Amino acid sequence: MDFVETDLGHFLRSRRARLQPQDVGMVSYGARRVPGLRREELAQLAGVSMTYYTRLEQGHSEQASDEILLAIARALRLDDDETAHLRNLARPSNHRRPQAPEPEAARDGARRLVTAMSGVAAVAMDRRSDVLAWNSTAHRLLAGHYDEHSPDSPDTRPNLTRMLFLDPHTRELYVEWELEAERSVASLRLVAGRHPDDRYLAELIGELSMKSPEFARLWSSHSVLNCSFGLKLFQHPTVGRLELGYEAVQFPDTSAHRLLMYTAQPDSPSAAAFNLLDHGAAEITS
Repeated sequence: MDFVETDLGHFLRSRRARLQPQDVGMVSYGARRVPGLRREELAQLAGVSMTYYTRLEQGHSEQASDEILLAIARALRLDDDETAHLRNLARPSNHRRPQAPEPEAARDGARRLVTAMSGVAAVAMDRRSDVLAWNSTAHRLLAGHYDEHSPDSPDTRPNLTRMLFLDPHTRELYVEWELEAERSVASLRLVAGRHPDDRYLAELIGELSMKSPEFARLWSSHSVLNCSFGLKLFQHPTVGRLELGYEAVQFPDTSAHRLLMYTAQPDSPSAAAFNLLDHGAAEITS
């Protein structure tokens, strides 16, 4: 059984484990060896045969229709992100073998846009969260201990997820590190479902699973989340506490590259601290 098939089964079983019979109006009969709904109960709720659902958990999903997948999603009470993830796992593109990773680069126009932005911390990154370009404010905010030009080479390029779990400086940067870790892994899980043939992504997941027990625990939960906006709390070593809003948007091409931007609420304490960061105070006083 290949990676995608195994992942599909694990995902469906993890979602079944979240529901109890009483949650869906069923009566529970007999002792349960594992928590959650049994396969036959979920099949009944979704209106499919037990045999069909079992084959789906085993990865035989090529012929599953949208109607069946939506019925299963409704029965499992999946949210929009989880439903999209289910579709991605059930419809892997041609079951291709993972390909050798190729270094990616930001388009020249995207790089110029990022470096020219002021009053905002801006990062261009690929789907794996490798930093392809950042402006000086983002560099000072997220990784002042890295060389500012490190994104220019694939050999030195920072990866935001790797930094979060394996770099002690990055861990200290986030006030709510546990929440940030959950978001990061759930987002990476969503990306992995969309790109099952990305060998570099598989290697990153394997590395983090081996080196970080926290990552391995979160990865095994099969949570998925499209983290496109929200708030993050930082404890910056130079300018102190920052509460920053973030927005992540996709570049309008086929690269799957994203632009991540951090801003502060105007006239707030965070805005004053962020202004110091934006104007290079962190560099001057460090």
